[in-house]
Amino acid sequence: MKPLREPAFLRLWIAAFFSETAEWMLQIALPVFVFQATGSAATTALSIVLGLLPAVLLSPVAGVIADRWNRRLVLCVVCAGQAFVALPLLFVASGGPVFVIYAVMAGQAGLASLFEPARNALVPELAGPDELTGANGLMSINGSVARLVGGWAGGLLLGFGGLGWVVVAYLGVLAIASALLARPFRRAAAPVAAGPHEPVVKAWLEGLREIGREGRLRVAGVVVVLTSLAQGMFLVLFVVFVLDILDGTEGDVGLLRGVQALGGLVAGFAVATVARKVAPAALLGWGGLALGLLSALIWNLPALTASLGVYIGLFGLVGAPGVLAGSGLLSLVQTAASPERSGRVLSTMFAGMAGFTALGALVAGGLVSVLGTGVLLNLQAGLHTASALIVLGVLASGRLRRDAVLAVPRSE
Repeated sequence: MKPLREPAFLRLWIAAFFSETAEWMLQIALPVFVFQATGSAATTALSIVLGLLPAVLLSPVAGVIADRWNRRLVLCVVCAGQAFVALPLLFVASGGPVFVIYAVMAGQAGLASLFEPARNALVPELAGPDELTGANGLMSINGSVARLVGGWAGGLLLGFGGLGWVVVAYLGVLAIASALLARPFRRAAAPVAAGPHEPVVKAWLEGLREIGREGRLRVAGVVVVLTSLAQGMFLVLFVVFVLDILDGTEGDVGLLRGVQALGGLVAGFAVATVARKVAPAALLGWGGLALGLLSALIWNLPALTASLGVYIGLFGLVGAPGVLAGSGLLSLVQTAASPERSGRVLSTMFAGMAGFTALGALVAGGLVSVLGTGVLLNLQAGLHTASALIVLGVLASGRLRRDAVLAVPRSE
């Protein structure tokens, strides 16, 4: 837990918790609200896609902003902007048209595309490069607890009080995050000097070339494609799985999404402590393999039982390999990218995540009535498994270790 001894990182860590909690409240509440209002998996998929596309379109701008501007200030402004963009949901809650939700989700996604590269590029400056994997593990703990609290709160507030209650709570949580980010940080490492003010497109293309030059980043790109397709399918199919196959409620949707935080919490502590020196690629490969196999078990288990308690336990368990894989992927990208271009590389990776997540959601929404939920859920688990096997194969060949050695002089 050494990074928490740095006051600046501690404050970022707490602010990130409140920001992610707010994000999970809407991630749970809005798709469920749309599905209940329309009764259509395809419409639910469309709402998810419209909430992801801005992250793809704004990727060039997001990366350049993260590399040129004060990253703390970017985070603070984004939190305030997300609160403002969410205000029209109060109109929907009082009987307004559902399509307003699509615009809100698009606005939220656009702002989030600015938040993630800036936050993850800021972590090495606040925690120090030697504690980067441990710091990412602590951020994963944050994400796990935020998923538990935000997912549970989003589903519960929607079920008992309606969308209006969700929005009010969301605004309050974001206000706390903004306040924590208002003051400047004292950094453990020297801030990275801003690069030359090239045109945005040219600067973004340089970030793309960075990915093409570095073998570890190319492997990370393959992982992003496969796992993001799987995540997009999950976002649509999970709601159908809980409400139709398990015959659950809105609260059950929030509970089962949120309970993944329990396993993620344990894994986050492990990454922050005993596993902080484990190679990022090993975390990514073995964590992804466990995630794929556990997912396959969950999707096929309704043939034997639909007991909610069983799925609470399994979804809690599956959160652990998800955090291991996510921490490994993030650490791999952060250590492979040169510091002066890390914002652009991260934003490109996040844009890839958003784009292929959107594609996965469209595939699931369009094919669920043709192939059935069960077939698509097994395909989703297979994508995670295939991604992990690719990473483990490349790792076994020694190419990732060789890239790491060659990359050290360039990164210092």
